[in-house]
Amino acid sequence: MAGYDLGLKKATMFRTLYVLSQGRKRVALPVREQAKYWGITAVVVALVLWSLGNVLLPFVVGAAIAYFLDPVADRLEAMGLSRIAATAIITVFSILVFFLAAILIIPTLIQQTTNLFNTAPAIFKQLQLFFAEQFPSLLDDTSPIREAFLSVGASIQQKGASLLATLLSSAASLLNIVLLFVISPVVAVYLLLDWDNMITRINALLPLDHAPVVRQLMRDIDKTLSSFVRGMGSVCLILGTYYAVALMIVGLDFGLIVGAIAGLVTFIPYVGALLGGALAIGLALFQFWGDWVSIGLVAGIFFIGQFLEGNLLTPKLVGNSVGLHPVWLMLALSVFGALFGFIGMLVAVPVAASIGVLARFGISNYLQSRLYRGLSGIDPKE
Repeated sequence: MAGYDLGLKKATMFRTLYVLSQGRKRVALPVREQAKYWGITAVVVALVLWSLGNVLLPFVVGAAIAYFLDPVADRLEAMGLSRIAATAIITVFSILVFFLAAILIIPTLIQQTTNLFNTAPAIFKQLQLFFAEQFPSLLDDTSPIREAFLSVGASIQQKGASLLATLLSSAASLLNIVLLFVISPVVAVYLLLDWDNMITRINALLPLDHAPVVRQLMRDIDKTLSSFVRGMGSVCLILGTYYAVALMIVGLDFGLIVGAIAGLVTFIPYVGALLGGALAIGLALFQFWGDWVSIGLVAGIFFIGQFLEGNLLTPKLVGNSVGLHPVWLMLALSVFGALFGFIGMLVAVPVAASIGVLARFGISNYLQSRLYRGLSGIDPKE
C-alpha cells in the first residue's frame, strides 16, 4: 500500500515532533483506563450501526468501493498520473461499465429471475413425471413425495414472484436503491481522491505508545482484506461472467441468473461450482432432455470453471492463504446480518478479518507469556 507507507512516514515525523515538543516523558494511562475508553468506543460504534444502518449503507458501500479501487489508483499514480487524473479515469471507466450493465445485463437478469420463478412448477411437474415413469410406486395419489413436488413448485412461484415484485415496486425500496446508486459512487470518488491523506491523518492520531503495534496489526488486517475482498471479489466476478456467458452460448434458458448465483457464492470453496452446477444441470435436463451433448457441455462448463478456480485464479489473485476460514466467514455474515441487517453483512468481512488478526496476535503473545509457559517452559539458562 503506497498510501499506507506514505502515511507511516508522515506519522513517524509527527510523533518525533510531538515527543520533542513535550520535553519530558509523560505517564501513560493505566491499561484498565485504556480498556474502558476503547470498550466505550466499540459500544458506540455498535449502537450507531444498529440504529442508523440504513442511513450508513451508501457510505459503507462507497468506502468499500474506494478501498477496492485504491490499488488501481496507486498504479496509475506510479505511471506518472496525478491522484486527480487517476481518480477521474477510474470514475469514467466505472460509469461506462455501470451503464453497459444497466442496459445489457440488469434487465435480462430481472427477466430471467422472474421467468425462473414462473417456470418452477413446470420443472417440478416434469420431475414428477420422470419419477412416476421410473418409480411409479413412489408417486401414487396418496404419496407424500408427490404432494411435496406440487407444493414446492407452487410455493416457489408464488413467494418468489411476489417477493421480487415487492422489492421492485416498493416505494421505500426504490428510494433506497436510488440513494444507494447516487450517494455511494459520490462517496467512493471523494474517498478515493483523498485516500492517502486520510490514511496519513489516521496514522497521526494513533496512540503514540501503541502506534507500532497498531500499525503492524493494521498491515496484517489489510493483507487479509486485500486477499479476500480484492482477490476473491475478482475471482467471483471472473467466474460469474464466465459461467453466465458460457451457459448462454450453450443455449441454457436461465444461463445469466445461474452464472450470477454461481459467481456470487464462489467465495465459499467448491460451493459455487456445486450449487451452480447442480442448478444448471437440473435446468439442462429439463430443457435438453435427450440432447446429451448439450447436457454434457453444461456439466463441462462447471468442470472447467472449477479447474480454473483451483489452479489459476485463486492461487494467482488470492494466494495460498487468505486468513479467513469459510466457516468463520459464514458465522460472521450470519451474526452481523441478524444484528445489523444488510449493513452488518457488509461490515462482517472487515470485522471478521480484524478479529482473526487480533486473535492470532493474542495467541502469539499468550504463547510467550508466563501464563502459558509457567515453570515448565522457562529455559534453565534464563
